[in-house]
Amino acid sequence: MDELKLKVTEHNRDVAGFSYVYPVISRRARGVSVGINLNTNNACNWRCIYCQVPDLKLGSAPPVDLVLLEKELRVFLEEILHGDFMQTRVPEEARRLNDIALSGNGEPTSAAEFVQVIEVIGKLKQEPSLPAQIKLVLITNGSLIQRENVQQGLRLMSALQGEVWFKLDRASEHGLASVNDTKTTLDKVRENLTTAISCCPNTWLQTCWFALDGAPPSQNDEDEYLQFLNDLQKRGFMLRGVLLYGIARASMQPEAPRLQPLSKEKMERFANRIRNLGVLVNIAE
Repeated sequence: MDELKLKVTEHNRDVAGFSYVYPVISRRARGVSVGINLNTNNACNWRCIYCQVPDLKLGSAPPVDLVLLEKELRVFLEEILHGDFMQTRVPEEARRLNDIALSGNGEPTSAAEFVQVIEVIGKLKQEPSLPAQIKLVLITNGSLIQRENVQQGLRLMSALQGEVWFKLDRASEHGLASVNDTKTTLDKVRENLTTAISCCPNTWLQTCWFALDGAPPSQNDEDEYLQFLNDLQKRGFMLRGVLLYGIARASMQPEAPRLQPLSKEKMERFANRIRNLGVLVNIAE
């Protein structure tokens, strides 16, 4: 039976046999996360070098079948809450349903039906069978937050007490280009982040911190990140905190052989520098 167990080192989108819905054990959530994959075509507008999506391509999410998505989500939540999924597929220490997470194989906010997807989740969250403490999480690179429909979705998420996990792996344009393979500017990242906080105050930064070619992020990388946080605070925008995590699953990008996880000591040292700014940090190695 052990080979059927979910692992933090695997995020197989097909494990439940559905088109949109899949379960994972989330290191950051510390329990079972029900993922919703809107990017079933493996398309994203960024190409992070640590991305675990095979055959990743540049693009947006395809049209979403909202009826099928609701059916799959309803069926799978029922199985998790009232079936034997937890007992047969999840290690004992992780048998806790933590959240419903919009994530998957690309940027979820690229879906034209983004608002309608949030509405479907909101509808299910109002039903008595779903425990009230189950969170709604959006995992995003934040690059499309200037769009009105995305902001509308974030405001709806806020009304549902949802959380935004906004990607910031490096706080320089060179770092963004080398880690996320994007030409976006740091000013644009800052503008989108402040918009996210304004629409949904329950916003975290999620940061992947790892070694490249055997070298950990430099002192300058750390200083730039801390300066970004400091500037944000001076402008009156307060984050819920930082979700700092390392590499636990193999990248499917060409850079994979160049990536290595950092030691717990190095992760904790950087986390403490962030905490010294008064910012909460949760670490998932």
